[in-house]
Amino acid sequence: MSTLSSTHVENGDGPSGVAAAPNRRRLRKPIRAHLEAYAFLGLLIAAFAFFSLWPETALVFPTTANLQILFGSSTVVAIAALGSLIPLVCNEWDLSIGATAGLSSVYAAVALTNGTSSAVAVAMAIGIGVAVGLVNAILVTRLNVNAVITTLGISIIIAGIITLKTGGITVAGAIPTTVTDFGTLTWFGVPRTVVALAVVAGLVYYLLEHTPYGRYLYALGSNRSAARLTGIRVKLIVGATFVIAGGLAGAAGVLQVARAGGANPHLADSILLPALAAAFLSAAAIRPGRYNVGGVLVSVYFLAVLNNGLNLAGAPDYVSSFVNGGALIVGVGVAARLGGRRET
Repeated sequence: MSTLSSTHVENGDGPSGVAAAPNRRRLRKPIRAHLEAYAFLGLLIAAFAFFSLWPETALVFPTTANLQILFGSSTVVAIAALGSLIPLVCNEWDLSIGATAGLSSVYAAVALTNGTSSAVAVAMAIGIGVAVGLVNAILVTRLNVNAVITTLGISIIIAGIITLKTGGITVAGAIPTTVTDFGTLTWFGVPRTVVALAVVAGLVYYLLEHTPYGRYLYALGSNRSAARLTGIRVKLIVGATFVIAGGLAGAAGVLQVARAGGANPHLADSILLPALAAAFLSAAAIRPGRYNVGGVLVSVYFLAVLNNGLNLAGAPDYVSSFVNGGALIVGVGVAARLGGRRET
């Protein structure tokens, strides 16, 4: 009898085994949660190590010059991605982020080449972004037009305005050195644009994680009907996300002028997909199932490392489109799966 009892206990069938089973499950949950949270960061480190050691890229990829270019050039996409993150938290899509950045960059570059002071040009660029965001907000919250349709239509209109303004030609001229120096030089080896990104990311993080507005956004994203019943002013909160996103897109546009010394009328094409992909992929990093700032930064630089490494290896330009498009599909799928599991 004692042998039988001991056998049951060892196999987990006795009272102590019943008690141990929930303990093992509780132990596995935090382990799995940590694996999910930092798996994407691990992929970023693995990709970085791969291109640093791969003979095709090892001589160039890990050099200081290339890393400064990689981190500095990604700041424009990262700020645009942070802009698209804010509406996404409450399940709204802003497809005008890239176009807004392009419009702001064009008008900022034209103003700077015409002798406008740097401060005025920067304020104008951000103001243009805020104005576009305000139009999006009115159409979505007051006229009840679907956000995807609204922002896609606005993007098309903006593309026409950019073509009208530039004739499809890059805006280049006497951009003040104070602007271009900020976009191309470093502070203690760190690109100045990366410092600007850190400031913007810190502000967005504080907004989402430490203010009532951020809590309202996550509540709307989780269950809009329940949030409305608690007294949250849904239209005002949602509308503000488009205004903030537009302002950040404007900042991304003027930062691109600082980096390039001019404005490319086709800037939107190179920003929109990676920015959206990074915003969606953020739900798979740092805080799985929840769109977050840390996940955006990890995603942006994961895509940047992949694209930079492949370019150095001589991959055709269209491979970047495959990477960004595939990342967007994966990001949407992962966000939906982790978000659904989080709700259950």
